[in-house]
Amino acid sequence: MLQGHQTWVFANKPVIQSSAAIGGPFEAQGPLADDFDTLHSDLTIGQDSWEKAERTLLEEACDKAIEKAGLTKEKINFLLAGDLMNQIVSSSFGARTLTIPFIGMFGACSTAMETLAVASLIIDSQAADYVLAATCSHNASAEKQYRYPTEYGSQKPPTAQWTVTAAGAAVVGREDQERDDEPAGKGDDREDRLRLRVTSATIGRVVDMGLNDPFNMGAAMAPAAFNTIESHFRDRRLPPDYYDLIVTGDLGRVGHSILSDLLRKHETGIPLDRYQDCGIMIYGENPNVWSGGSGCGCSAAVTYGHLFRRMRQGELKRLLVVATGALLSPLTYQQGETIPCIAHAVSIESD
Repeated sequence: MLQGHQTWVFANKPVIQSSAAIGGPFEAQGPLADDFDTLHSDLTIGQDSWEKAERTLLEEACDKAIEKAGLTKEKINFLLAGDLMNQIVSSSFGARTLTIPFIGMFGACSTAMETLAVASLIIDSQAADYVLAATCSHNASAEKQYRYPTEYGSQKPPTAQWTVTAAGAAVVGREDQERDDEPAGKGDDREDRLRLRVTSATIGRVVDMGLNDPFNMGAAMAPAAFNTIESHFRDRRLPPDYYDLIVTGDLGRVGHSILSDLLRKHETGIPLDRYQDCGIMIYGENPNVWSGGSGCGCSAAVTYGHLFRRMRQGELKRLLVVATGALLSPLTYQQGETIPCIAHAVSIESD
């Protein structure tokens, strides 16, 4: 049901049946390495192009999530996926391999929560039994499309971010469903610890503060994240300390600092020690990533891997993920346009 102006509250509380995170070699060096299902040592992932490598990451994340749910691809009604490539080719070509009915979505780096929000709405309305939400990104393919090929060795300012090479996927279903014909405890990879439920989703507005520097995405996206967070708490009428943790998608250090200032300046009351950013978490203090991580795979991998693991183990009970996205393209940048941004928020709670 709609609550407030832009928030869906899910009466049936769709269940995260499983999730998976796949990463590349640089992610394997980060502090969250143990929370990935698979980490590749080769940036090409055994393929002959960066774009094919990115597609492979998505396919592997989807296959792993389905396997961990104890399902087969035939049981999945819809695949909702998107990425940063032109015409979201990583997702659409991956859907060709997966052969699951496909809905392509694009919200730049906010796609991770955009797909999860819509997947949960579909399940809540009983329009499907199982929906797979997924997204991916690849450092080399993003650099090639949006900036300069990695081989050029171009210089970047400290405000720039490092596109994450990763993919994340989650199977969303109803609570009353049987996921396979085998009882739990047979040595399979099912996730039968604390059950995670999607309780609500706030769909963001496009916010453009007039910035046009593609090497400072954190500053451009921070106001959109603030707008969505403020709208979420207003629509749901929640106390500011309701969530154990609020994470933004990939603001990096610059955007994290700006959003923290906005939350403080507007007296939201949200405890800043409960706010983190996936773009900082995935690489830690590594100086080689400039301001931190970014890309569709950033918040997807951190949420579906690290954060869901913490929730299943009872470390976190209430989580709000606010995935941010910069809706520019190489064409709009070349034409001198500013950068419109958006953020979508999804709340997940454990039993």
